[in-house]
Amino acid sequence: MTHAPSDRTALLSMLAGAALIGTNAMMVRAAQTPPTISAFWRMLFAGLMLVLLLRATGRWQKLPRHVWLWALLPATAFACDLWLWHRSILLIGPGLATLLGNAQVFFMALAGVLLYRERLGPRFVGGIVLAFVGLWLLLGSGWSTLPPQYRWGVWLGLGTGVCYAIYNITLRRAQQHAREATQGPAPVEQVLAIASLVSAVLLGLMGWAEGAAFAIPSWQSLGILLTLALIGHCLSWVLISRAMPHLSVALIGLLLLLQPIVAFLLDVWLLHRATTPREWAGLAVSLAGIFLAGLKGRSRLPEQPA
Repeated sequence: MTHAPSDRTALLSMLAGAALIGTNAMMVRAAQTPPTISAFWRMLFAGLMLVLLLRATGRWQKLPRHVWLWALLPATAFACDLWLWHRSILLIGPGLATLLGNAQVFFMALAGVLLYRERLGPRFVGGIVLAFVGLWLLLGSGWSTLPPQYRWGVWLGLGTGVCYAIYNITLRRAQQHAREATQGPAPVEQVLAIASLVSAVLLGLMGWAEGAAFAIPSWQSLGILLTLALIGHCLSWVLISRAMPHLSVALIGLLLLLQPIVAFLLDVWLLHRATTPREWAGLAVSLAGIFLAGLKGRSRLPEQPA
């Protein structure tokens, strides 16, 4: 199969963006800051970077108040997403936490049933079955014998998927209101910048309530947090959003699965995660289930990843 030059470029952009996002969990682990605080600095730095980019390129627009109010919804969902996910990373490792976060595919589909009366076909049901079989292989049959903290980390990872699904749904609605307000193309980067900064405020309040220290412990930690914001958040999102219009939905869904694969491989390679053949089989089966369920009647492109 041959691709036009633009298609090849889009393919490489999608691969690069997905791979970069796959490194996020490892950077969170290496930042050496409390989970809420690493999430706070990531969103604050990313939001400021996007604002500077929009200002420098003259693309910042005046938006009415109701658009800012709509942006509160995805901002709140993403703040909760990161609060859960960063803790899950520390409890069960970057690989499994990222895989569980990708369960948002299932929660998005369930939201379609509840909100838009969509029907779940055999693909989706088959995807759920495969995903649960894969998780059973990954976690083992002795769930009750696992340490309580590990089990808690699994539930936090699944909660991440719920919050991420809410984020995708509400972000799309906020972008729709922004498009209507400007009567032109939706200022996607601006809505994302607003949501990022509001998320930072919410995470800051969470950190303050927890009594966590906001100080960045070292220059190395600062460099990791800046890299997480610039590359893991801003650059990866730009690469993926630009590639999506040039690729088929099925190919996009397949390429985005590179995120948990990269996270899992880094977990094994850098953190020396002990992995059995059964767990590798579980990873493959879970990814197949997520991909299959993600194809369920999807006539439009998926939202950008986190």
